[in-house]
Amino acid sequence: MIPMPRLRASGLVVTLALAACAGPGPDATASLGQPATATADPSSAAAAGQPYDGAAMLAAMRDSTRPGGVPDELETDRVAAAVAGLVWTWDGQPWETLSVGGACGPAECDLDVAGSADGMAGADLYTFTVDPASGDVTLQSTDLHGYPVALDAELDEMARAEADDELDDLAFVSARWLPPPDQGRFWLVYRTGGEEGAPGVDLLLDTTTGAILERATAR
Repeated sequence: MIPMPRLRASGLVVTLALAACAGPGPDATASLGQPATATADPSSAAAAGQPYDGAAMLAAMRDSTRPGGVPDELETDRVAAAVAGLVWTWDGQPWETLSVGGACGPAECDLDVAGSADGMAGADLYTFTVDPASGDVTLQSTDLHGYPVALDAELDEMARAEADDELDDLAFVSARWLPPPDQGRFWLVYRTGGEEGAPGVDLLLDTTTGAILERATAR
C-alpha cells in the first residue's frame, strides 16, 4: 500500500552557478551548450527537458572517441532522432560533456549515452537497444545522477522525516532522479556503514509530497 502523502515544504533553495565549460574529457564525444544557473529544489526536475535534437545526437555519435566508437549502422538520422527524443536532463540544459558509445551483436545493438556537468552529484547514463534492421530504439535503463549535489542533504532529510526510525542505523549513499513522466521522484540508497554493497534499503521518494512510494530491501 502506498503511504498517505505528508506535505512538507522544501527548506533548501540553492542557486548553483555552474563553472565554465571545461571541454570534453577523454571519453567525450562532444561538449555542447553553455552551463546554466539552476535552482536546486528536490521537485525542480519538473523543469527537466530534452536539449538535444537528432542532428546534435548524430554529430556526437559520429565524433565518438569511446573505444570502438559507435557502429556505422547506428549512425543514421532515424536512430539519432529516436535517441534524442528519449534523453532528458535535469534542467533541460545540454550537458557540459556528452559521451556516446555502442556495440552490435548478431541481432541487435547496444547504445550508451552519458553526460555530466559541474556541480552535479554525478553523471547521467541512458542505455538503449537498437534494431539495426528497422532502426527501432528501446530505452532499457536509466541511471541518472545529474542533479545538483546540494540536494543530497535535502533528499536525506525528507526521507528520514517520512521513514521515522527505519533509517536510524543506515547511512545515505546516493540518489538517482527519474525522468518524465516520473519527474520529482528519486530512488535513494541507504546502507549500513554507508557502503554500496552492504545491507540496507532503497526508497522511492516523491519530493512533491514527501511520500515514500516504494521500498526495496538490499541484503
